[in-house]
Amino acid sequence: MNQTNESALAAAEAHNREFLVFSLGEEEYAIDILKVQEIRGYENVTRIANAPDFIKGVTNLRGVIVPIVDLRIKFHLDKVEYGGQTVVIVVNVEDRVVGIVVDGVSDVMTLSPDQIKPAPEFGVTLSSDFLSGLGSLDDRMLVIVDIDKLLTSDEMELVERVAE
Repeated sequence: MNQTNESALAAAEAHNREFLVFSLGEEEYAIDILKVQEIRGYENVTRIANAPDFIKGVTNLRGVIVPIVDLRIKFHLDKVEYGGQTVVIVVNVEDRVVGIVVDGVSDVMTLSPDQIKPAPEFGVTLSSDFLSGLGSLDDRMLVIVDIDKLLTSDEMELVERVAE
């Protein structure tokens, strides 16, 4: 391989992004792996009075009080059950640590820019403000969530107040 091909390949790989794939109901979602701090089993949380439904409460994670947000409630899914597959993805967004409850984590996928399509303006259970696109890989379609926008929206300021 000559120098030009090697640098073109390196440039292409630099634009590939890794995503953590998780499920909510029947749909598969993905978030940027660089935002993920850890994945934990779901544990009972301390409820906070007057918090919105989607804020399950807070938990103590090695001395840090972490608000726990149930994305299934936030995304208005019909059935919200806690089982053996239910996990909390601990994410770090703008120096804020937040846990998000999901039905399960399946894998980590690398998507190239041509595998990511713009988000549609309709037909999904989630406001398109929080979507950064749709990823397609073989026969799978992933809804790519912009976790920064989701967790920095106005209502998420409530999360910060809850955690204080």
